[in-house]
Parts: sequence; structure tokens; C-alpha cells
Amino acid sequence: MQYRRLGRTGFLVSDIGYGAWGIGGKMWLDSRDDESLRALRRAFELGVNFVDTALVYGDGHSEQLVGQAIKDAPQRIYVATKVPPKNRLWPARPGIPIDQVFPYDYIIECTEQSLRNLGVETIDLQQLHVWNPEWLDADDWRRAAEDLKRSGKIRAFGISVNDHQPDSCLEVIQTGLIDTVQVIYNIFDQSPEQNLFPLCQKLDIGVIARVPLDEGGLTGRIKPDTKFPPGDWRELYFQGDRKRQVWERVQAIQRDISGLVEGTIAEVALRFCLSHPAVSTVIPGMRRVETVESSCSVSDLGPLPENVLAVLRKHAWPRNFYPD
Repeated sequence: MQYRRLGRTGFLVSDIGYGAWGIGGKMWLDSRDDESLRALRRAFELGVNFVDTALVYGDGHSEQLVGQAIKDAPQRIYVATKVPPKNRLWPARPGIPIDQVFPYDYIIECTEQSLRNLGVETIDLQQLHVWNPEWLDADDWRRAAEDLKRSGKIRAFGISVNDHQPDSCLEVIQTGLIDTVQVIYNIFDQSPEQNLFPLCQKLDIGVIARVPLDEGGLTGRIKPDTKFPPGDWRELYFQGDRKRQVWERVQAIQRDISGLVEGTIAEVALRFCLSHPAVSTVIPGMRRVETVESSCSVSDLGPLPENVLAVLRKHAWPRNFYPD
């Protein structure tokens, strides 16, 4: 396992992190707690030392599982979590003031609940789960970030950027109060490379790359006839003919890189993310031990060759499958 500095936090984190949304269950209906705990513990055995969860994942269930697993981890585990928007709207909507989304007392209250769920005294990284640039000068989030750090309840503070809107946080990371950004970055959505990544490198902001596999699309397992458990949120994400669209795009990628690089499409997709020097860690969902082992094996392979990256850059696909 290779490690990278998470920006100015100074945390030395595994470049393959653990994305813990799926283990919260509720929206991922094929998730099982015993399997999730085995996956977490196997990840730690393989050197993963960074976990990203959120209070809203399974209404705290993901945090609780993470809390169980880190107690007997063989090394120090850095835990990041998130404050959900009080109005429960993802992404943040223009025109809605911060007092309806992240009032000061609410940020403090959510952090206290996450501390209890995780069973820790300090959260390494607390993040706002959505962001609206209209809130830039608001006092609530600024005061909460400063007070939580001052009280020792968090070590660092970050922003989870709205879906496919990397430029929405360009101003806030220049305030000096933001230590990290979490942003969608994958073969299909390469937009953070344009403005966000260069600014993060300039300001020493840690970058957490989320959705590296496009919610499963870049695993090669989503086919036109794929079925999800009834009520699973992926039914909505891949609704209509989207499974066919994704399958055709993935087939085109595989044809173009055939003979240029070894590995599955999922492994290539993770290496794509890690090939950009701005990225501190990438957080695929890893609910099963076999997925953990496959993802972690990518760490030691290093960046993709430039000729492969040149091919993959041609497969950028601007679109947004997330529901409003």
C-alpha cells in the first residue's frame, strides 16, 4: 500500500481509501453487516488507513460499523465523516440560506452524534455534505469549523462538493478554513482537472476522489440486463436506457486500451484517479472482501502510462445521472 499526504492536514493516508456509503445499508439493499465488517477489517490488514463515512449513511449505521472495526485495527485509522444538510436536499439548492441547511448549532449537534456513533473523542476530518457558494461569507459554518477545531472535537474541516460541480468550491477553499475537498472524479467526469485540482495543488488542499467507479458503471459489471434489488437506489441512478449507455461506453474503453495496459476496467479506473498528482486518496465502495483485495492491489501498480491516459482522456462523458 502506498501513502500520500492529505494536503495541509499532514495526515499520511493510504491512496486507496474505504468509501463507507454502501455499508450503511438502507439505500444499498444487498449490504450485510457481517460481510461489511469483514471487508473493513481486511482493508485495514492490507494497509488501508483512511475511511470516509457520513452521519446520513444508514442514519448513522455506517459510522457505527466503522467504529466497531477501527477498535481492533492493526494501525492508526483516519476517519472522515460528514454533516448532512438539515433540509435533506442533495445537492444544495440555489437560493436556500445556510440557516436552513447548516446552522451553527446543527453542525455542532451532528458532530457530537458522529463522535458517539464512531466511539471516538476526535474526528479526523469533518465535512459539509453539500456546498453552495452563496454561503461563502456566512458566519455559521465558519464559526462551527473554528470552534470544533479549537475544542478538539475535529482535527480538520472540509467540503464534499456537489455532484459534478467542482468549480462551486473554488472560492471557499481560498478562505483558509477548508483543509480538504471531496469531489467526483473518474474516467467519465474529468472536469476537476481543469480548475479545481490546480488550485488545490497551489493551496495544499487535500483531494478525496469519490465515485471513482461511477457507482459501479466502471466495474464492467453493469450490463443492459442487470437487475438490482427492488428499492435499491441504483435502480434510479441507472434507470431507463442508462445501463445500456454505460455498458457501451465501457466496452469502447476496453477496446481502446486493449493491449496497452493489464488489469480489469475497475483497476484501470482506480489507477486513472491515482495518476493525477492532486489526488490524495480515492474512496471506492468496498462492501466485500474480494472487492477490497482487488482495489487495494492497485495501490502498488503506480500511475498509468501517459499513452494510456491519453486514450482515457478521450472517454470523458459529461452527464449527470443523479436525481435532483
